[in-house]
Amino acid sequence: MVDVDRFVDEAIAGIADEVGDASAVIALSGGVDSSTAATLAHEAIGDRLTPVYVDTGLMRKGETAAVRETFAYMEGLRVVDARERFLDALAGVIDPEEKRHVIGEQFIREFETVAREVDAEYLVQGTIYPDRIESEGTIKSHHNVGGLPEVVDFEGIVEPMADLYKDEVREVARELGLEEVVSERMPFPGPGLAVRVLGEVTEEKLAVAREANHVVEEELEAYEPWQALAAVLGKATGVKGDNRVHGWVVSVRAVESRDGMTARAMEVDWETLQRIQSRITGSLDDVSRVVYDVTHKPPATIEYE
Repeated sequence: MVDVDRFVDEAIAGIADEVGDASAVIALSGGVDSSTAATLAHEAIGDRLTPVYVDTGLMRKGETAAVRETFAYMEGLRVVDARERFLDALAGVIDPEEKRHVIGEQFIREFETVAREVDAEYLVQGTIYPDRIESEGTIKSHHNVGGLPEVVDFEGIVEPMADLYKDEVREVARELGLEEVVSERMPFPGPGLAVRVLGEVTEEKLAVAREANHVVEEELEAYEPWQALAAVLGKATGVKGDNRVHGWVVSVRAVESRDGMTARAMEVDWETLQRIQSRITGSLDDVSRVVYDVTHKPPATIEYE
């Protein structure tokens, strides 16, 4: 386990040394990894850091407003509305690896644009150890590691937490005094809801995934899962009222884990599962059925794509 006090001091010093007298942008998503990296970088270089939150259209319900509120204390916070650009880039893309590469490149281009505007030479990222392991192996590319384009217009990419596991990042976040709503927040994939939508990403599927994920996170909060999510799988026949509905199939997934490298599907009581399906099918007219995923990692991954 990491020596938190020592890590914080060394990480701050390391960022300051690597960036030097230059400026940097930090990729801020609102999750614990990027929030912790942003706090470390802010301690290291102060107002020479520009936090950049990119609204990709692939985010959780209410994410953009929450980021504005949580990081209002950081001067120069940029919120970039890139929803149309991401959806255009993903149009027609079906393969999961291609999705991740498309998203990774689009993210970099958004950060490069802001960096040119503020004359920043470095990009700071909240990359952690499991991101690197999975990207360097044959499991899947993470948008901020294996999904990066070959040509990147930065003097350097700074990753102060690249050797930490998620539970260690949470310890660092607590040490830095981040609010519990951030330090204890369940993981959310960098590519966002795009990897919780099987096949092509469309606004219709995203709307279903966003609302279904909101329901699942609310209903399963008391179980304290490592991760809980809803994914849009495809379409199936159902009945609503007296009408046949060819609607979306939503899969609910909740897992326990220590570091995300392996995970066990959680046992969720029947009443809770029924409440989840009732809320999802009741609030989303175009959902015909809800299923629960009981597969561990391995053989499955936590996310669907």
